[in-house]
Amino acid sequence: MRWPSSLRSRLTLWYTVFVSLPLVLLAVVTYIAFAGALQERTDRFIAEALTAFSRELLAERRATLSAEQAIRSTIEEVRFRDLTIAVTTSGGSLVAMTEPAPGSEAGRVRTIERTIQLGGHDYHVAGAYPMRDSEIVLARIRRMFLFAIPLLVLVAATSGYALARRSLAPVASMAARAADISATNMHERLPVGGGDELVRLASVVNALLDRLELAFAQQRRFVADASHELRTPTAILRTEADVTLSREHRSEEEYRASVSVMKDAAQRLTRVVDDLFLLARADAGHLVMHAEPLYLEELVHGATRAVRSVAEQRGVSIALGEVIEAPFQGDPDLLGRLLLNLLDNAIKYSPRGGAVRAAMARDAHAYSITVTDTGPGIPASEQEHVFERFFRGDIARSRSEATATSGAGLGLAIARRIAEMHHGTLVLVESRAGHTEFRLALPSPASG
Repeated sequence: MRWPSSLRSRLTLWYTVFVSLPLVLLAVVTYIAFAGALQERTDRFIAEALTAFSRELLAERRATLSAEQAIRSTIEEVRFRDLTIAVTTSGGSLVAMTEPAPGSEAGRVRTIERTIQLGGHDYHVAGAYPMRDSEIVLARIRRMFLFAIPLLVLVAATSGYALARRSLAPVASMAARAADISATNMHERLPVGGGDELVRLASVVNALLDRLELAFAQQRRFVADASHELRTPTAILRTEADVTLSREHRSEEEYRASVSVMKDAAQRLTRVVDDLFLLARADAGHLVMHAEPLYLEELVHGATRAVRSVAEQRGVSIALGEVIEAPFQGDPDLLGRLLLNLLDNAIKYSPRGGAVRAAMARDAHAYSITVTDTGPGIPASEQEHVFERFFRGDIARSRSEATATSGAGLGLAIARRIAEMHHGTLVLVESRAGHTEFRLALPSPASG
């Protein structure tokens, strides 16, 4: 027998089995108990009849001279309905017997035997009672069970199927709705109802759909922004190449100028691709962090030196505040890139004549590195989006000069991802006109 694959059929089968087994067991126990009660009643009747017969036989023996005469006389005088009584000697010879009950030879007979002493001799008194009436009653009970139990099982199976169908109807509704949900209608949700368990299941699936919808939206925005960022340098490369090749002869100076433009576009394209590749590896869990002992203050010094020339070109001053000794276990390349991104972001937002300042501090649990600038600040409506990929404030977008990072709105997203890889945090502390502050917190070694 093949096990049904449908959950509805399985529930119906289990329900039918669990209802049928107690019914069958109850019927069997009831039948056995009833049959035993009938037999016990028959045995009690035979025993009482033999007791009365023996009492009459002893009384008759006192009134006559011969034991056998007393037996025959008692057999003739003492009669019980449907009960056959026979008296035999100890050797098995029949002394006397009542007339057998009609039909007693055709069916099962219940027999009880006793021994009685008469005149110094043992005699066996046996009573035989036909079980015809009991058999009729038991047959009726069997027919009743054979009719009632299958009917009850059928009712149980039907009600079980209806109950399973009604209970699983919300599941079917959820499955149908889930089958209709695709990338084009991710806003659709499963219906919630049908009991606590199904409500919890629908809520969990809907929460999953919420996360998937958000992930799809982020993915679409990411692809659109990436396409936009990659389109500009590729368009510059193609356009510059077309212009350069439009004339057969150009001077060396013109070729150099054209190649320089294509080089800048290629560098920007390379930076964007590298940043995208880094984020993709980090999201997939394939970005390996090569942790080693280092000193954070050395990385801060190195990063400020690296961006100093860019800051000078923009007319922005770089200041290094308090620096403390900060031993740490991490990836120097990734942490250096984090600091470069923070400083570059501060330089981009600072106006000519502005200042960028980096400083370090330590408390009982963490190192903190702050980077501040004197730019116009980030609007309150944009502050919660600064760590999103491809996000750039209006002022940052208006800048066209080359910087140390891609300028594609990936710098802060990469910086926060690197901080998280080192079990740290990167937050925007505050941003207002003349003061914007980012803070990097990294866990410090436990104090002794």
